[in-house]
Amino acid sequence: MDRFDSHVLQIHRRTFLGRGVSGLGLLALNALLDRRLFAGEDAQGGRWRGVVTPRHHPAKAKRVIFLYQAGGPSHLETFDFKPTLARLDGKPMPESMTKGQQIAQLQGKALVCFGPQHGFRKFGKAGQELCELFPHMGSVADEVCIIRSMWTEQINHDPAHTLMNTGSIITGRPSMGSWVLYGLGAETDDLPGFVVLLSSGRGGQMQPIAARQWSAGILPSRFQGVKLNSIGDPVLYIRNPRGLNNEVERDSIQAVTALDRIQHAALGDPEILTRISQYEMAFRMQASVPGLMDMSQEPREVLEMYGAHPGDGSFASNCLLARRLAERGVRFIQLYHRDWDHHGGVKKNIALKAEEVDRATAALIRDLKQRGMLEDTLVVWGGEFGRTPMSQGGDGRDHHIKGFSFMLAGGGIKPGITYGSTDELGYAAVENPVSVHDFHATMLHLLGVDHKRLAVKFQGLDVRLTGISGDVVKDILA
Repeated sequence: MDRFDSHVLQIHRRTFLGRGVSGLGLLALNALLDRRLFAGEDAQGGRWRGVVTPRHHPAKAKRVIFLYQAGGPSHLETFDFKPTLARLDGKPMPESMTKGQQIAQLQGKALVCFGPQHGFRKFGKAGQELCELFPHMGSVADEVCIIRSMWTEQINHDPAHTLMNTGSIITGRPSMGSWVLYGLGAETDDLPGFVVLLSSGRGGQMQPIAARQWSAGILPSRFQGVKLNSIGDPVLYIRNPRGLNNEVERDSIQAVTALDRIQHAALGDPEILTRISQYEMAFRMQASVPGLMDMSQEPREVLEMYGAHPGDGSFASNCLLARRLAERGVRFIQLYHRDWDHHGGVKKNIALKAEEVDRATAALIRDLKQRGMLEDTLVVWGGEFGRTPMSQGGDGRDHHIKGFSFMLAGGGIKPGITYGSTDELGYAAVENPVSVHDFHATMLHLLGVDHKRLAVKFQGLDVRLTGISGDVVKDILA
């Protein structure tokens, strides 16, 4: 055997051993992965059809619009009036409530009751009580359910966001929008199934929102949320560079896709299918997104109803955009409106936030109803936690986890009711408490999904949005 033949033989041996070991590894990996990750996926990386097919039970909602008020809106100046707290304003907070409790920022000083800073009014046929700063939301009181007994486990913003969005404080778990898209699939070929919009305004501390709050976590990355910019181009590089037309770009994508399919056939990596589908999605979005963002066809009365000025990046404009996304088949739409963190100046600052969100929230609910979409769209309004009913003599409220409020509408929610309550000072949920996991379980139930059955294997365990707890809140279902 000459030296050349010996060299070729060594290559063949290395190739055999390398590919053999890789093959064994892929077999082992395939045994460990949940096969449901690949259910509903065609070989070309086409539209995801979901793993819950058919639904576990009849669905009331097809989609979710979550109006996420980031920073922790005060329930005491929104949906939970406490006349006893008002009467005790400036008096010592009962130590029996606070002793040994987890309380953010309030350390080493006497705690005093801090009464509601604005009045409340009754709205609608059922006489639901809302803060007088929210008359537009009050005008749709007969369409909404107010939960006054929410509670959470995490007292600082980032872990509280993570728990509210993923059901866990462990980073790397899928967000609720990713779970919904993974479970139910997409209803649109031209837009992402999970879209995120951000806005901010006046009157509060600006808290950062990490992109991992809409991450797909342990699921393939095709299920992560896609953030659209509220100002300027909605997606970076949405326009073709000068000299490049759609035909040339189409040829380029087809060539890249052909190479990716060869690689997927060899490796079986689901991320390759994600790459294929996202290239295709990006190409289709170049045609669909400009039409989505063009508000010139919206009647003037609709713009005025929302208080929207398209292109300004406001919460109002994002609410109108959320309706347009819902019309086009987007499954989960999440609007983050920031700077609700009121450690000081809560009376003035809550009024500024109300100006930004009151009209647009009501307009979205009314607009969806007029279009026959509210009945199958679940609208959620709330933040990661509430605010304290006590202070250290200042004019603000600190983070609070033991009781806060959510507002829900449409999508199978019983309208015109108030559910649960906090104690007479608004400190803790005492009647029908609703945990974050209970909320997630109820949301999935309305979408036709049993939260205990929507799971993926990870490190030998079943991972769920609701973890090992969570009950459907049946009393708020229509």
